[in-house]
Amino acid sequence: MEREMRKSALFTIFWVLSLSALFVCGIDISQKDSQEPIREDVEELFESIERNKERHVSFLQQLIQAQKGGEEAVQAFVAKTFEELGCTVETLRIKPTSLEFKYQFAAEDSIPDKKRISVVGKYSGSRKGRSLLMFAHPDSEEVHSIERWAHDPFAGDIERGRIYGWGVADDLAGVAVMTEALSALLAAGISPGGDLILCSTPAKKNAQGVIALLSRGYRADASIYLHPAESGVGMREIKAIASGILQFRIKIEGKVPDTTEPGKTAFAHLGVNPIAKAILIVQALRKLDTDRGKRIHHALIEDRVGRSTNLLISYINSGSENGLTQVPEECTIGASLTFPPGEELNNVKKEIENSVAEVVNVDSWLKEHPPVFEWVFGTQGVEVPVAHPLYRTVSSAIRDVIGEEPYVNPLHSASDIRNPNLFAGIPTVGYGPLGGDLSQNGRHDEWVDVTDYIRAIKITAKAILDWGE
Repeated sequence: MEREMRKSALFTIFWVLSLSALFVCGIDISQKDSQEPIREDVEELFESIERNKERHVSFLQQLIQAQKGGEEAVQAFVAKTFEELGCTVETLRIKPTSLEFKYQFAAEDSIPDKKRISVVGKYSGSRKGRSLLMFAHPDSEEVHSIERWAHDPFAGDIERGRIYGWGVADDLAGVAVMTEALSALLAAGISPGGDLILCSTPAKKNAQGVIALLSRGYRADASIYLHPAESGVGMREIKAIASGILQFRIKIEGKVPDTTEPGKTAFAHLGVNPIAKAILIVQALRKLDTDRGKRIHHALIEDRVGRSTNLLISYINSGSENGLTQVPEECTIGASLTFPPGEELNNVKKEIENSVAEVVNVDSWLKEHPPVFEWVFGTQGVEVPVAHPLYRTVSSAIRDVIGEEPYVNPLHSASDIRNPNLFAGIPTVGYGPLGGDLSQNGRHDEWVDVTDYIRAIKITAKAILDWGE
């Protein structure tokens, strides 16, 4: 026993002396995850990007200028640039209506039966490193209200550190970032270790361009979606979580009183007011929302907004503004529900249907005239954990460029980061430079911060380099 105590005492003395030596040498062991020095080749890469900043900005300006000619002109310019970088290029024209979705759906009338253009540039890695697929969408909102713009929407004007242009933040900047990241690597004499697949592919109006490319067999070990941050945070955040969402309408039938009198108020009890029935259904949906809020939990989402799932009644339409003495023939409720990764789309859909069925089963009118569901859009959620190698690669690159740790934005429901994951099981994260005043939000003078755009190129170049090791 005495011998064991002596051994323990000697070990303690040795440990204390070792710690003292570390502190004397100026080593802070408390910072186990302290940032490692940036490698010399990466420093040179960053310096090269800074030196060529004007050229990188010029490329984005040329994309904005090409936007005036629409999707055809933009994609032709992108294809030409991919070829100049040494990529094997394929241009595909695919109808979204020909695609088969997994774990998501969209109403048929919301998907135009029109071919959309995708451009893929594949750059073969110099070694057998991990492959990476990067995608962004060059299509923006259809041009409208350009008279509200203070800047020429197709010039790429720069003022006070912002570059302005139609669709620059949604999502020409994403196309430019991935293209210029590869360009910067090659200019610095660095070749990606793994295969790199650059995809300039449409997304608006349920085009689902990246699904179109995945359906043609394109695959990679991981994927990055490049899109300017819509949260106003820029390169300090990573999209690694996308909640699922359901969008739907419920139509309730009513009955007009049997009378020839033009005013129906005195006869209202002889008809069936669909608004009154809609109120019952709204109450059922609100009850479901309260119940789900208590039992469905996701730590990161809940930490940001206080709950993990929400059901929003966003639209009720019945009758007419001046028909104050009329019993409406029908009432339509519009709503959406978000749900966290881990919940299955069909199960959530069933919960909504069941909550409405409870009302229908106890109401004689609704039993004989059941409400009609119109499912507009739905998708399951996805998540890439912060411990995943892809997240760690991207967060490390961001930290090296901006000097601070990024954090997860868990609030962008139905983000396109879901598509490679749901369709092909490819882990995907997203990020992008600071941007604002998106045309899709009814704004004008859409812009991207030039400094953050250059930082995004550095981050993407380093992510390509590190992932392919």
